[in-house]
Amino acid sequence: MKRHATALMTAVGAALLSGCDLAPVYEPPHFILPASYQGSGPFTVATPDEALSPRGNWWTLFGDEQLNQLEDQLGRENPTLQAAADAYGQARALAAEAQSAESPQVSADAGTSYNKTSVERLFRNPKSTSSPIREASNQWGVAASWEPDFWHALRNSAHAQKRLAQASAADLATARLSLQAELANDYIALRGLDAQLEVLRQSITSYQTAVEVARLRTNGKIASGLDLARALSQLDSAQAQQTETQMQRDLMQHAVAVLVGVIPSTFSIAPVHGFPFTPPQLPAGVPAELLQRRPDIASAERQMAAANASIGVSRAAFYPNVTFSAAGGFVDSGFNLLSLPNSLWSVGAGAMTPLFDGGLRRAQLRHSWAEYAQTRDNYRGTVLSAFQEVEDGLSQTQRLATEDTQEREASDQAAQALSISTLLYKDGLDNYLSVSVAQVQSLATQLTEVQIRVRQVQADVSLIRALGGGWTLKALPDEKQTLQFTESDYGVAR
Repeated sequence: MKRHATALMTAVGAALLSGCDLAPVYEPPHFILPASYQGSGPFTVATPDEALSPRGNWWTLFGDEQLNQLEDQLGRENPTLQAAADAYGQARALAAEAQSAESPQVSADAGTSYNKTSVERLFRNPKSTSSPIREASNQWGVAASWEPDFWHALRNSAHAQKRLAQASAADLATARLSLQAELANDYIALRGLDAQLEVLRQSITSYQTAVEVARLRTNGKIASGLDLARALSQLDSAQAQQTETQMQRDLMQHAVAVLVGVIPSTFSIAPVHGFPFTPPQLPAGVPAELLQRRPDIASAERQMAAANASIGVSRAAFYPNVTFSAAGGFVDSGFNLLSLPNSLWSVGAGAMTPLFDGGLRRAQLRHSWAEYAQTRDNYRGTVLSAFQEVEDGLSQTQRLATEDTQEREASDQAAQALSISTLLYKDGLDNYLSVSVAQVQSLATQLTEVQIRVRQVQADVSLIRALGGGWTLKALPDEKQTLQFTESDYGVAR
């Protein structure tokens, strides 16, 4: 019987020393995913190793050297991205702070003083003629305290903070990808405006020639002044459109300057001829891989894992909190501190559990469960939004490719109609109304063609962003790595 009692006490002691994790068993939600994406386009099914650039420099696929330089500058200078990096640093510091609570806390103190009592001190004999007492006091000592984490409250608190730090790392990756995509879209739009300005310059030159023809015909009494008025109206309208397009280019250039961390008044991008971009051929992967490639999905999942650990912290509040403490040192009126008679020490242990709190702990536990449910729903919503963005991107790339072909044919036909109308007018076989209508239609189709090409390349950027831009879960630090600091983490270098 005695052996059984000893075995039982040993088992109980081992259980207390090993602790009891009160957090629920964590498993992220599982989704039933299709075998392939519904949309189609210039993207093909591939394995994860074939997806985009392993370092995430996906913009190099567009083959524009200036875009490459701007993206590199964004990574170094963008203040929004640096603020996201600072937020990650704060999250890591909080994780280290929570981790430190698991270790014993040891402190040392030392002090010296010279003291004098008051003549009118309490309990002094009024008839006493003794002078005030003067005496020195020197002391030093150490103190230690330790809270054995029987219920894993400290461990779960540290787990929660480290998982939030992981989420912050994923948020940093999301911010970087979003800014990179925004810069690429703005730069592509700017080059599209360059192409539109080139179309307008060519059209204005053509319109100016048409005005001279109409003026000669009007002066020669071959045509009425109505033809000249129509020609001048079309020329003025095109010049106004050129001014508007130039203004849009200025604003887009300012947006690019801010993204790369430069004051707009000191920044400029030289125009180029034509639209230099063509849609790249990229692998899209399969739907199941998207959960491993999106940093925002990783962030939502880590927040859910942190909320799960917080439930364990709230549950641990229902159990006793045990603390061990010890202190020791020496006190002397002189400097004979290391004399054994001058030593002092104390050891102690305490346990505390609330007996009545008005439902506080139950409310905190309900709050933890509700917070976990919220993060779970947010995770599901993030996944659904991610698949919507991918399907949107695939549909856009497919439809815009078809639309580009159709608009190119329309532009060719409009240019042919303008050429025929101009020849007929010069030969006196038609009035200028037909030329004016053809000019409007030709200019509109050329500008629309450029705009569709811009949208097509921007749709490729959006699809790359929706697919994670080459990011994978391998880039996410594990819980231990969130506690590893370098000199740059202390402000010595950025």
